[in-house]
Amino acid sequence: MEWTREARYRGLSSITNEEFESMTDKVHQSPWRQHFHVQPVSGLLNDPNGFIYFKGQYHLFYQWYPLGPVHGLKFWYHVVSDDLIHFENKGPVVYPDTTYDSHGAYSGSSIQIEDQLYLFYTGNHRTKDWERVPYQMVATLNDAFQVKDKQPLIEGSPQGYTDHFRDPKVWQENGNYYFVIGAQTTAQTGRALIYQGDTSFKFHLLGEIQTGLSDFGYMWECPDLFKLGNKDVLIFCPQGLEADGMNYRNIYQSGYIIGDFDLKTLEMKHDGFVELDHGFDFYAPQTTISKEGERVLIGWMGLPDINYPTDVYNWAHCLTLPRELKVKENTLIQTVHPDVEKLRVRSNETTMDITDDNTVLDLIQLDRSEINISIVENEADVLSIVFSNQVEEAVKITYDKNTGIFELDRSQSGELPNNQDNQKRSVQLFDALKSLKIFIDTSSIEIFINEGTHVMTSRLFPVEPYQYCQLSSESGTVKMETKQYELKRG
Repeated sequence: MEWTREARYRGLSSITNEEFESMTDKVHQSPWRQHFHVQPVSGLLNDPNGFIYFKGQYHLFYQWYPLGPVHGLKFWYHVVSDDLIHFENKGPVVYPDTTYDSHGAYSGSSIQIEDQLYLFYTGNHRTKDWERVPYQMVATLNDAFQVKDKQPLIEGSPQGYTDHFRDPKVWQENGNYYFVIGAQTTAQTGRALIYQGDTSFKFHLLGEIQTGLSDFGYMWECPDLFKLGNKDVLIFCPQGLEADGMNYRNIYQSGYIIGDFDLKTLEMKHDGFVELDHGFDFYAPQTTISKEGERVLIGWMGLPDINYPTDVYNWAHCLTLPRELKVKENTLIQTVHPDVEKLRVRSNETTMDITDDNTVLDLIQLDRSEINISIVENEADVLSIVFSNQVEEAVKITYDKNTGIFELDRSQSGELPNNQDNQKRSVQLFDALKSLKIFIDTSSIEIFINEGTHVMTSRLFPVEPYQYCQLSSESGTVKMETKQYELKRG
């Protein structure tokens, strides 16, 4: 169908239950439905929102347009979990049903105050002339998972900023409430602003976070500010960066700066901006504190303005596996959360010498697997790992020891998304390759390099599931230990 403006802004009430069931039936026909990733029952999923551990469960919401694989009238869809891997669908909870969010309940966060969960988000309102008016909203979620008492906190944008003003991430500190929010100046530059509020939720602007990034993209989305160890971390998604060698290859970026933030002066002394993920499909991450007290991140495994092969089945996108964050030598280390180990059902391990002859790894169930590789000794110039199927579709991982460049090539992996800059992504490793932890689901791969120093996340759309893993080297031998797990459904 043609996705006109009118079509994109239809609500759920515009279709019958039978029509919605027909949509979900088409989704189930898709060959690319995931086994252990959060994915929409229909339509489009994007930013994770409101991520929190509350009353013994993880609550996670995401941006959802139910009627098709396009960005339209956004809801918040709700999933819950006792751990961070087995999520149960609870359905939409934040509906765009007031004047303030008439054209979408956009991204935001949540906070626990006593025994109550409060949701902060951006309401998107359009006038009859289609002018955008953003509202920063608050609502409560009751024990029946119903949203109540929606209230606008801030109408419009502050002076000096455009209507691109969204995505509040809220926290409590020293008896006050604060949120960091993405903004665009009237000079078309991205910024992160800080607001302070009291217990009655009367918020006022403190100002911009003072970084060394005065001209770094035209908009900053989905900011997230938190302390990790003795460092402050600001995660945000700058739009409008030009590609720079191996960096900034995707249409939009997600990354962080790390250093020391002064809440009184709003000054942040920091190192350079670092991308969180060097794959093809990662955006708009959000963090929370786990029940163990660790900082955990989940991201959107997708990007705006890209058409994906799943679109023809009336759905798009999923969320990443949860990642635990640590700071090591002013670098954010991302490792898979230990709860993911609950998916393991069978294992197979081996020690092997990889040469220029293809070595086939004996696999259990490649399209839902975890593969751990430890490099014991590497005398080769190049190590290659290829996952393939019977129709010769393949995704290739390559490591060049001499340059330190690690590359992911999905050019022959199957059907491909469009509007993306070539089909190879690379990252310069800090140290020699020592370990890989690879998660493969029906239509995705997540690669954790050197204990999470670098990560590459990508969607893959093979016509048939990958069945084979071939390893080879050039100009020398690689001695490695491997352990593979078959993973069950999440």
